[in-house]
Amino acid sequence: MKNKIIVVGGYGHVGQIICTELSKLHPGLVFAAGRSIERAQQFCETTNGRVLPLQLDISKEVDLNVWDDVRIVIMCLDQTDLTFVRFCLAKGIHYVDISADHTFLSQVQTLQDTAISNNSTAVISVGLAPGITNLMAQHASQQLNQTDQIDITIMLGLGDHHGKAAIEWTVDNLATSFATKNGEHITIVSGFSEGKTINFGHKLGRKDAYRFNFSDQHTLSHTLHIPLVSTRLCFDSPFVTKLLGGLAKLGILRTLQYTPLRNLAVKLFEKMKFGSNQFAVKVDAYGIKNDELTLVECFLDGTIEAEITAKVASSIAHSIYSKSFSTGVYQIEQLFDLHAIASSIHPPIDITTKISNQH
Repeated sequence: MKNKIIVVGGYGHVGQIICTELSKLHPGLVFAAGRSIERAQQFCETTNGRVLPLQLDISKEVDLNVWDDVRIVIMCLDQTDLTFVRFCLAKGIHYVDISADHTFLSQVQTLQDTAISNNSTAVISVGLAPGITNLMAQHASQQLNQTDQIDITIMLGLGDHHGKAAIEWTVDNLATSFATKNGEHITIVSGFSEGKTINFGHKLGRKDAYRFNFSDQHTLSHTLHIPLVSTRLCFDSPFVTKLLGGLAKLGILRTLQYTPLRNLAVKLFEKMKFGSNQFAVKVDAYGIKNDELTLVECFLDGTIEAEITAKVASSIAHSIYSKSFSTGVYQIEQLFDLHAIASSIHPPIDITTKISNQH
């Protein structure tokens, strides 16, 4: 019987939370997998046997017999090629990925035929951003008869504990440019450019935010058929946000492409102790409703970004594990909606929506 759940990177920062959440529903069937069996065992000892350790190096050849009774894999590590994903889908194993890297996620979508022919379901863009941001954008768009533009903004707390991989990804994308679609035109955008003041509501007020290479903006233009989608990032510290915006404008952030400076920046972010553990997401959807120019605003705020990412991933994984879905590779918004995911998480995610006419 295929009933095992493998969490790759399961003893990492987000992986531990995913394992813990899933083990409440499937005790003894969840495996925290990774290269270090010692770290896996150390974490699993804290779960009273609900989570079990598994040594796994996805860069090496996998023992096929071990995977005959695996039902689903949740991937918490960044990958450089499709070898392991292709293996899972070819074995009829369902797959959930929390990666935020658009280039890799685009490659996963090329495995559509492999998933369909082997009765596998893969869900990508799972977490906060991408993930909840995709579902909020979908929800906002559904309030309109026609959606012309969506702006997504994420605020992260510098006092929160972010895993090293997440910090490395953020630092790497501070220094790089990326391509986005504006209707039929391709536009090249520099990281942390095009500053814009965003209204996060009465609790957080207005904050300056800058363009950033989150993958949601790349996929939503296709899945929701919206001409213009952009994503911006800011931090709870206005000083740090504006400092990075100024450094980007001067071209100094491009020096992060040099490995020593990049590694130094990663260490600085790891050691930052000021700020809060609060995060927030704001989605602004512009379009037409009842022949009127309309703005739909969606607000979400909370604490501990890793927890919301892990709980979204756990909810998706549990649904795929226990129910039947269409086979193939899907973005989160193609199989799930905001209400279903928000209500499945404990405590439920509280998202506020405001609709106003624009004159």
